[in-house]
Amino acid sequence: MSALFHAYPLLRSALFALEPETAHALTLSALDRLHALGCTRRAPIPGRPVRLMGLQLANPVGLAAGLDKNGDHIDALGGLGFGFLEIGTVTPRPQAGNPLPRLFRLPRAQALINRMGFNNGGLDAFLANVARSRYRSRGGLLGLNIGKNADTPIERAADDYLAGLRAVYPHADYITINISSPNTQNLRSLQGADELSVLLRQLGEARDELAASHGQRVPLAVKIAPDLDDGQVDAIADLLPRYGIDGVIATNTTLSREAVQGLPHAGEAGGLSGAPVHQASLRVIERLRRQAGPALAIIGVGGIIEGRHAMDKLAAGADAVQVYTGLIYRGPELVAECIRATAAG
Repeated sequence: MSALFHAYPLLRSALFALEPETAHALTLSALDRLHALGCTRRAPIPGRPVRLMGLQLANPVGLAAGLDKNGDHIDALGGLGFGFLEIGTVTPRPQAGNPLPRLFRLPRAQALINRMGFNNGGLDAFLANVARSRYRSRGGLLGLNIGKNADTPIERAADDYLAGLRAVYPHADYITINISSPNTQNLRSLQGADELSVLLRQLGEARDELAASHGQRVPLAVKIAPDLDDGQVDAIADLLPRYGIDGVIATNTTLSREAVQGLPHAGEAGGLSGAPVHQASLRVIERLRRQAGPALAIIGVGGIIEGRHAMDKLAAGADAVQVYTGLIYRGPELVAECIRATAAG
């Protein structure tokens, strides 16, 4: 089985010859088939257990949202050794997302640019997939990431987030509020102090009601952008504890192209992910930890291509990390490498 995962660098050339979304779907479909055949079961990798938002993780290495938007592949992804998975972003109603092409590789930078636009099958299909999976019943920890529909006016955004929160609440180990995708018009405006305060107050009140009715308090996290200035980061760090938010995911993709200027596809609209985001993410993590102190949980994401990058995130103040674009370039062995690096550190 180890040989199977080591083979990814050889397979990557064939996958990179395909259109990116086609390669993505083909890879996940193949992973599902291998999982059904028992070929993805690997010996447990000794990791460093951590507590995150009151949850006990076997290791601090998670899967970032976006790779499995609809929760179609939860069990297969759960077999790769992650300490936790996050799936979505899901919106209340199905939506196709932005027109094709909308996903671009920048191999020289080990990066991607996407303008997917929260393409997903909506809450009903999403929750059916979550219910069908066995990952949580076998001890896996699952985060569910929620967003707003593109045609919902920004002044009504809270309606979509509240609908998502209420629907996914019984099925999640934690819930992420995604207000930082650059591919839904005006979404990032919700990161402003005034707008965020109004949204978090409503979500906090709804979570209190749900906790009382379900007899369980599910942690909430907010996912933020790497493009915020220090003052904006400080305001977010102050607001989250005020409204009972348990954690922050730092960070989403960047609009900056400084690190990829001149490369093919660098001028495409959308969010840049991968290696160029690492330093920007570290800046936000360090600022959050300095401002918020030890109580706020921080999940570091953005640009983890090697195990040492995961260690950088933890050294900057993160409690756990997530990977996505690194998987496209390195394959499943990146997960094992990050688990070993964080355990050794």
